[in-house]
Amino acid sequence: MRRPKFSPGTADDTETAFYDALQHGDLERLMECWADEDDIVCVHPGGERLVGHAAIRAAFESLFAHGSVKVRPERVRRIDAGGCSVHSVVERVDVMGDDGPANGWIMATNVYAKTVHGWRMVTHHASPGSGTEPVDTAASPSLLH
Repeated sequence: MRRPKFSPGTADDTETAFYDALQHGDLERLMECWADEDDIVCVHPGGERLVGHAAIRAAFESLFAHGSVKVRPERVRRIDAGGCSVHSVVERVDVMGDDGPANGWIMATNVYAKTVHGWRMVTHHASPGSGTEPVDTAASPSLLH
């Protein structure tokens, strides 16, 4: 079993470390954010489902071969349920467009579980990107009888 180099106190700490590792292209730090479970899952925008450390590590290693990923989490919505925390995140990504630097947006869901080593990511699922900033839509509250 791997020994983690950090022990985050909250799911937010792990999320901060994950996005910091992406921005710095730090594969080791990024992989420390993941739980030690065999069935952890990652889906990159438009990609296939990656299951387990080896597949996830290989995908991020390939991604980082082209440099770091300039992505910042925005408008995080959290649902905390005991030992599990689900974060719906709007990711703002710096991209190079035809007219120079631009922003793209990705909708992502990050799921964290509280483990003996602290909060660790068990799922990262990112939607295909968009050049248009997403708008949050909230339904009108309904009354259930």
